[in-house]
Amino acid sequence: MSKYTTGEIAKRCGVSVRTVQYYDDRGILAPSELSEGGRRMYSDADLKRMQIICFLRDAGLSIGSISALFAEKNPESIISVLLDEQEKALKEELSECQEKLERIEGIRRWVKSVDDFSVESIGDIAYAMKQKNKLSKMCWTMVLTGIPVTALQWTSIVLWITQGLWWLFVIWAAVAIPWGIVISAYYFRHVAYICPECHEVFKPRFKEAFWAYHTPRMRRLTCPKCGRKGLCVEVFDEMGGKKNG
Repeated sequence: MSKYTTGEIAKRCGVSVRTVQYYDDRGILAPSELSEGGRRMYSDADLKRMQIICFLRDAGLSIGSISALFAEKNPESIISVLLDEQEKALKEELSECQEKLERIEGIRRWVKSVDDFSVESIGDIAYAMKQKNKLSKMCWTMVLTGIPVTALQWTSIVLWITQGLWWLFVIWAAVAIPWGIVISAYYFRHVAYICPECHEVFKPRFKEAFWAYHTPRMRRLTCPKCGRKGLCVEVFDEMGGKKNG
């Protein structure tokens, strides 16, 4: 069985030595053993785990989310769903790029065949680039709408502490509570979840989803089809709540 030093495993995974050490400090990549000189030594299994961590980081998961995922009974089932979603996104991106290439080639051929070329005559050259993930776009919309509410919150706290203006905090609460209800309803109306056990796509009850433990890409829910309770992968719901599972 092969053994790797910190530098060797970092090189194989395309990361820095400090990154490998950081993952060890966070408890998600402990070395299999220590050499007589106290050096970290990693096994083939550790290398595979490191490659999975790198993939999950590239997929946008935080260190806390990865730690929670590995704490699950069957993390490989969740990773499988994440791989499927990543593959689907990449295929869609490749399809979009292929369509754009075909359009460019068509316009190029058309331009060569036209004697009187002008920008006005090919207005369709302006092509809208829509590569942003719909779920990320929705989340950013929520963040932007929450900036004024957050600003009012901190302003009211500071003024309450420094000048005793408690009534501003009351105003913030009167604004924040309805905003929180509306934005939460909007959010859960536009997301669905994939069970890594039976691959059912479902929408949980609002109360269950609202109080469930969650990470930026997953939420601990009970699948209505197979009954599994654990982290489920969050996806954008194209129908906005008009369909169920």
